[in-house]
Amino acid sequence: MVPEIALLPVVLCSSPSTREGKGPGRSRHRVLVIIRRLVLAAVIFSIVLVLCLRWVPPPTSAFMIERYFETRFEGGRATPIRYRWVDWKSISPQMPLAVVAAEDQMFPHHWGFDFEAISDAMEENKRGHRLRGASTITQQVAKNLFLWPGRSYVRKGLEAYFAILLELLWSKNRILEVYVNIAEFGNGIYGVDAAARTLLRKSPAKLTRGDAALLAAVLPNPTRFKVRHPSRYVLRRQQWIEQQMQQLGGVSYLKDCQ
Repeated sequence: MVPEIALLPVVLCSSPSTREGKGPGRSRHRVLVIIRRLVLAAVIFSIVLVLCLRWVPPPTSAFMIERYFETRFEGGRATPIRYRWVDWKSISPQMPLAVVAAEDQMFPHHWGFDFEAISDAMEENKRGHRLRGASTITQQVAKNLFLWPGRSYVRKGLEAYFAILLELLWSKNRILEVYVNIAEFGNGIYGVDAAARTLLRKSPAKLTRGDAALLAAVLPNPTRFKVRHPSRYVLRRQQWIEQQMQQLGGVSYLKDCQ
């Protein structure tokens, strides 16, 4: 005689681990995957962009765009942007020498960061002296071309990242060429071509040592310092820059930047 077998209902239950895989843990994993992909895409895009600009003249810069919209949002007329790219061979060699003498005398020798200048600036700031920056020309190109004004850690971190890319992917000559083409020399006046023609009534190829030193003298604050009506401070700074240009050895100082 075959014993009766009670057929008990079988309840299929998902295991705890399966339920967790469909819950918050899995959602967090998806978010992390998306973030990683976005970061990777941003890194690849930045590398391609910097590499392209090694040969292609920048059509504009982040600072030009920011200045344009800043005046628009203030309710007034937008500041006209004067900017025209000019190749290295059409720029007086006095101009790149002047900006190096004024802004970053170790430019031919560092890899984007002047750690000695950074250390000196930190010491002065600790003593309560007037805050001063220690940004190299490479850092200034990274900031002016790709980023926004400010002193946040995020912006400084991005500035350092782009500075490293520029030093790796561009020549020193290219960094200088872009710098003198996108630096602001007056309100809405960007680049040596617009500055020379608008403020000095001459082509950038005709700039003398004094002209170049005067243009470089206003770089710390081009909306306050004027080329056409230089203050005593600007004139003293111009004279100091000319002395530094001479002490560096003249235009031959940049021979390693070619």
